[in-house]
Amino acid sequence: MGISQYIKEIGRGKQGARSLTRAQAADLLGQVLDGQVTDLEVGGFCLAMRIKGETPEEMAGFLDALHVRLNRLPASDRPLVVLPSYNGARKLPVLTPLLGLLLARKGLPVLIHGTATESARIFVPNVLAALSIAGLPTIKKIANGELAYVATELLSPALKRLLDVRRAVGLRNPGHSLVKLMNPCEGPAVVVGSYTHPEYAESMAAVFRLVGSTSMLLRGTEGECVADPRRMPRMDGFVRGEPLLLEEGRKGTLTELPELPAQIDAAATAAYIREVLDGAKPVPAPIARQVEQLLRLARAA
Repeated sequence: MGISQYIKEIGRGKQGARSLTRAQAADLLGQVLDGQVTDLEVGGFCLAMRIKGETPEEMAGFLDALHVRLNRLPASDRPLVVLPSYNGARKLPVLTPLLGLLLARKGLPVLIHGTATESARIFVPNVLAALSIAGLPTIKKIANGELAYVATELLSPALKRLLDVRRAVGLRNPGHSLVKLMNPCEGPAVVVGSYTHPEYAESMAAVFRLVGSTSMLLRGTEGECVADPRRMPRMDGFVRGEPLLLEEGRKGTLTELPELPAQIDAAATAAYIREVLDGAKPVPAPIARQVEQLLRLARAA
């Protein structure tokens, strides 16, 4: 079948490109994930979408295609909290594991999924290994109070290949947005989506509404879905697609800043997380607030 007819529509440049319907977008990505197109077509698709930008309808269609092809986790007894982790640490310690472990302590099943998308950052699996937490070797049900890490290739080898296109062309593609929006669980879940630039907040919110997601959306820490420990971000929630404001947020940095580790390597980050979990250091206020609001969403899911 091929996707050349779609590339022709989306590849006319930023001003001339035409957007796809949700059904067309689902068909396009379905063919990409099923390996029915050439590498040249995949590259053309990725570059065209990078120039044009994805509409919420297109992203909803891409999610439709992805969700039916994922190796989804069995439903947990309570709503699964889903923490995408694809950015890692560049200047600040990656505290996504701390968020996940705090949620697990509250009795929720927690999934972190991800893969390394760059070579010069510290990623969640590095920190989890320093905490003696290994990634799951296979897909399984996550128990209440359990934190589990699943590599993207277990959920979808085809999605992992799409993400890896970035290493060849140097630019992100729709796969990098999909991983922050998708629900890899067969049952109720709370997906924690994050953005790095304000313009993405509106488009991601529109997608969560379109697909009826129960989710949280916030500006995370260097692209990770954990609240920046130095400032209280705005937190928006969605319950089956219906929006609600969880936290208005505050401008600027907090008056009392947490004592973060001086180094961002895995060992230093893991040591800090242990100190917080043991009560030797306080939970940073923004992360504590994020935990409270995620518990609220899980009760409503």
